[in-house]
Amino acid sequence: SFSISGMNGWPSGDLFIKFNIENNTQFKWDKANLYAAVDLDLYTSILGGYITVNTFDGKVKLKVKPGTQNETKVKLKGKGMPIYKKKGAHGDLYITYKVSMPTNLSTKEKELFKQLSELQ
Repeated sequence: SFSISGMNGWPSGDLFIKFNIENNTQFKWDKANLYAAVDLDLYTSILGGYITVNTFDGKVKLKVKPGTQNETKVKLKGKGMPIYKKKGAHGDLYITYKVSMPTNLSTKEKELFKQLSELQ
């Protein structure tokens, strides 16, 4: 807030401005930290591999560990929002993996899954 002079003989007063920030991104925002859900296919979750994810300032390549479970969370340090009045400092980005199950499997794929289940 700041003071403004009164007009037409009215006394000086304070002016309050309220900002509403609309979030149009895939990220949820809490202070300087960002949160995002990332789809992970079943095969990468089982075997591991690499995926590319969006961050606030570009894309990064993430290594996925073999056996990654649904709802696994990883923290990308310093990939969140800039921290107010701290030059060069950023919050963190928290990624939650959402493992997607394959649908519309072919006959061959179903047979392979059946063989895998029999190995257990």
